[in-house]
Amino acid sequence: MQFTKMHGAGNDYVYVDCFRHPVPADPAALARAVSDRHFGVGGDGLILICPVEGADAEMRMYNADGSYSAMCGNGIRCVAKYVHDHGIAARRSLAIMTGGKRFDLELKLSGGRVETVRVDMGQPILDASEIPTTLVGAPPLDAPIEIAGRTLKVTCLSMGNPHCIVFVDEPTDEWVLGLGPKVEIDARFPQRTNVEFVQVIDRQTVRQRTWERGSGETLACGSGACAVCVAGVLTGRTERRITSKLLGGDLQLEWNEHSNHVFMTGPATEVFRGEWPDRR
Repeated sequence: MQFTKMHGAGNDYVYVDCFRHPVPADPAALARAVSDRHFGVGGDGLILICPVEGADAEMRMYNADGSYSAMCGNGIRCVAKYVHDHGIAARRSLAIMTGGKRFDLELKLSGGRVETVRVDMGQPILDASEIPTTLVGAPPLDAPIEIAGRTLKVTCLSMGNPHCIVFVDEPTDEWVLGLGPKVEIDARFPQRTNVEFVQVIDRQTVRQRTWERGSGETLACGSGACAVCVAGVLTGRTERRITSKLLGGDLQLEWNEHSNHVFMTGPATEVFRGEWPDRR
């Protein structure tokens, strides 16, 4: 099986072109195998790039633990780059399906190849039952919860996948690695949750670290950065346009007050190509 390693701001995945190759028989097992950073290719998961009616391609994304996810903001930018740079649809505007929804993307080129991508991530989901969370609110804002003997104030919403945002003085290992995995599996999040620990630098800038559902800490989380943008506005901490500084680089976010859509702009990078052996 041929694959391509790509990343968006350090959020790295193994990509398989299912236009040219068959869809893997067991993508969940394959995701677990290829994601292993010691015995596999190494990555935050597996993304299949598939043909689909009504769009240029479909993204099917699996976390490092094999679980399926309907959305990955960094991943969808890389899918757009692959689709353009590998000649599937060499246009500056693309439509990508994932999780049954269509997303529109605008591509910025350098030397004929995609350098950055602007994604219309759609409207945030604020109803607690649709996030989903058992916390009260539409959405829950700075809601106090007890985790491992500590009280956290959390803001929850969905960008096609669930996010729990915690504003802190500094996103240290104690927060991210210590409490992140505990919040992810807390019973108040019936489908588990991504967890963002966020330091507000000023009203246009935040520093963010993410404990990603099914993958652990990642260098960037695009949908999480979008969720942080929305949470910052709803809690009065930030403006509608912000820069999120992640471990792997910066993302530009805007929550448009007219359309209610969140827009994310960031890089997409191809690292290398390879062949995964048939281990049947």
